[in-house]
Amino acid sequence: MRKYETITLETPTPHVLTIVMDRPSAANAMNTQMGLELMEVFEGFLVDTQDLRCLILTGRGDKAFCAGGDLKERKGMTDKQWLSQHAIFERMVRAIVGCPLPLVAAVNGAAYGGGCEVTAACDFVYASETARFALPEVTLGIMPGAGGTQNLARAVGARRAKELILSGTPFSAAEAAEWGLVNKVCAPETLIQEAEAIATRIAENAPISVRQAKQSIQRGLDMSIWDGLAFEIEAYNRMVPTSDRYEGVLAYNEKRKPRFKGE
Repeated sequence: MRKYETITLETPTPHVLTIVMDRPSAANAMNTQMGLELMEVFEGFLVDTQDLRCLILTGRGDKAFCAGGDLKERKGMTDKQWLSQHAIFERMVRAIVGCPLPLVAAVNGAAYGGGCEVTAACDFVYASETARFALPEVTLGIMPGAGGTQNLARAVGARRAKELILSGTPFSAAEAAEWGLVNKVCAPETLIQEAEAIATRIAENAPISVRQAKQSIQRGLDMSIWDGLAFEIEAYNRMVPTSDRYEGVLAYNEKRKPRFKGE
């Protein structure tokens, strides 16, 4: 497994990969190198899922998930340099949103700016009780530009997203759960364990089924109900001739746990 400068890849259980944003001395803030490395990892899954079935994204330490863009690196950037860096972040977020594998965010601390945007781009979110969220870009003379206006609005609704983005007001893990951004709030000491448990459960299911179901939900939300139903059945039909479909039915009748191969 390739080594990176700003992220660490870990395999806690079979078929599960944990991607750790690993700049704890900088609150895991996203510099250009981290953007490039996350972009490379997630774009790679579009080509080859590498026998993986579920991903976890988290930050190193217990203080920060990701503090957003590294403003120390950005100090003194020319307009051209700023736009060039941001193009990397845009491509990175598109790769995260387009990732074919289920992606669980385990938010272990502050998720501000780009950190909150990355959170919203994941499939679902477990958060520590100590996690805090904010999209404060308007207080810096910019606005969310890594999917925040789109993914947060889809998670919490347009009115709540406008309130949070236009004011830049921070909010807690409990509020994030109440509004729909966070699925589960965990004790800090059990967050990773609980994220690994749900990821492992997902990884035990038929991988083609999981990927097709994810795609059907995600793409269907942007369609009419009738187009969504048509897309769903096309996704469903992909599984009828698979060996995993035969194995699932056989295992049920033989009263045993299925052995899925992703074929």
